[in-house]
Amino acid sequence: MNILNTLKGKGSASCVALLFTIAALPSCGQQQVQDSKIFMTMTGRNEKSGAGSEETAATDTATFAAGCFWCVEEQFKQLEGVIAVTSGYTGGHVAGPDYELVSTGTTGHAEACNIVYDPRKISFDALLAAFFVAHDPTQLNRQGNDVGTQYRSAIFYHNPMQRTLATYYIKRLNEEKVYPSRIVTEVKPFSVFYKAEDYHQDYYTNNKNLPYCQMVIQPKRNKFRAVFKDRLKKK
Repeated sequence: MNILNTLKGKGSASCVALLFTIAALPSCGQQQVQDSKIFMTMTGRNEKSGAGSEETAATDTATFAAGCFWCVEEQFKQLEGVIAVTSGYTGGHVAGPDYELVSTGTTGHAEACNIVYDPRKISFDALLAAFFVAHDPTQLNRQGNDVGTQYRSAIFYHNPMQRTLATYYIKRLNEEKVYPSRIVTEVKPFSVFYKAEDYHQDYYTNNKNLPYCQMVIQPKRNKFRAVFKDRLKKK
């Protein structure tokens, strides 16, 4: 399958095909997906149903939690059409949290990334596909050795269109048993996003020689780049 053509496609069939195809690829920290199936034709969803102004807006924002935000930031910043990725905290009940407090797992916040993107260059469907590649959405309150509610899988939607697409793809992936276990990703309304401390921003770029970067972030980054090789930013 040509990933470039799939990512450019706005139809549900092409986007679902991409989701099922990339889900079947093995990744570091992710279980080998079994019984992968591809839907070449999907019905029942109007692409514009629930959509806001994504196709005409100059920029839009997606907010994803997929484990350690150092990994998520480094993965999504690779994609053409992604303008900026900011690491931070969201989804909790404590105002103005810091890293130490969030790490206790008592704030309700998840480590997350705000992803500002150009919808004329990359669709929310494509970002969702990248989200499911970036981590294992069947792990509850953890990603690999990072354990706690702050590492949970979550999509924080900014408008009805994002909510519709997120729930749609999760439903289809579960129905087709693409993963050996059911997806546990939360789909919640976006509320407040607290930017993480400066040293968390561009963490991999600034700390490539640290063990965590070499043993955890780098393999995920390499796998992500291999999957989306046709949609990477030009240097």
